[in-house]
Amino acid sequence: MTGGADDPALQAVAAQALALVTDGARLGLGSGHAAAIFIARLGERVRAGLRVEAVPTSEASARQARDGGIPLIELEDEVELDLTVDGADEVAPNLDLVKGWGGAMLRERIVASASRRQVILVGHEKLVGRLGERGRIPVEIIPMARAPVMRRLAGLGLRATVRADPGGRPLLTENGNLTLDGRPDAPLSDGRAARELEAALRRIAGVVDTGLFLDTAERVLVGWPDGRVDVLRQGAAG
Repeated sequence: MTGGADDPALQAVAAQALALVTDGARLGLGSGHAAAIFIARLGERVRAGLRVEAVPTSEASARQARDGGIPLIELEDEVELDLTVDGADEVAPNLDLVKGWGGAMLRERIVASASRRQVILVGHEKLVGRLGERGRIPVEIIPMARAPVMRRLAGLGLRATVRADPGGRPLLTENGNLTLDGRPDAPLSDGRAARELEAALRRIAGVVDTGLFLDTAERVLVGWPDGRVDVLRQGAAG
């Protein structure tokens, strides 16, 4: 099973990402399994004397960082982050991403936008030929807009369902919004199609953010079960 704390692929990419962190850096801390492993390793380095400050993208990441002794800061006017380390749910060959299966995509986008660099950590199973291959593209929406947004998504070829909690109730994000999981009729044909879809989604009243993260990743570290790491860089991927 992949994705756990003992996953050798994620351990390998977390270790390589940690090598990018310099003393005194200001960091964005992503959410999800890969980010959690990175935060755990970062905490070990902080307790050994590494000086950093960090902005978390979720309450779970914030709790883990505090427990690990990592100092947290707010995104004030003067704050620019040196590096954000996060995960992704799909990575296309041009490094376009689908994020948001874990529900923190809006805060992840805000933190990434405040960073000089975004580095993505994934296991090899997250690599896709085309976005949408793994089945869903999240869209965060204002709750009162659920019905009209779902109709508009259907017109764009996305069969949307409201993400639910274990009890079957609509699951609210940490921002008090709903997440719609839009399943495309077919994977997006190319990067241009992804950009057209993102633009169309953002024109819908009530849409707060989408899981399409296009042109945000400076590099993607891809882990394999044997501990090997492939480094995919923006502008160098096929």
